Amino acid sequence: MGKLDKFIEVGRVAFIANGKDSGKVCAIAEIIDQNRVLIDGPCSGVRRQVCDMKRLHLTRFCIDLPHSARTAVVRRKWTAAKLDEKWKETSWAKKLEARRLRTNMSDFDRFKLARAKQIRNSIIALAAGKIRKEAKAKPNALRFRKPNKKRHIKKE
Repeated sequence: MGKLDKFIEVGRVAFIANGKDSGKVCAIAEIIDQNRVLIDGPCSGVRRQVCDMKRLHLTRFCIDLPHSARTAVVRRKWTAAKLDEKWKETSWAKKLEARRLRTNMSDFDRFKLARAKQIRNSIIALAAGKIRKEAKAKPNALRFRKPNKKRHIKKE
């Protein structure tokens, strides 16, 4: 997908960035003027309303809707295109879900996460130490060292 492939158009699926319905996905049902659109998201809990374009982030999904499509038509096209499943598979939705889970963690959940990270890091450190030890034991192994700064200075 290039830079200019997501346009405001009837049927374009958008993510609501702020406001009462922030974090939800909707479809553009009608373009009112250069600043406002009519959105509808019957399957995602967004009621039919006029929305400022500044609140919307366009997604790569688009459904084939007629102009001023009713909510029932939007719902039928939405489910036929399986947009809920497609949206949940995107990395964007996964990041939002991970952020939501992280912010809703309890103190005990944060403790368990920190403990799991400590265990993971100790396993990695042990494995790296073994590799380093094996490399030292080999006589012809490549040795990584810092360059000698004095050697690079030219004397005149």
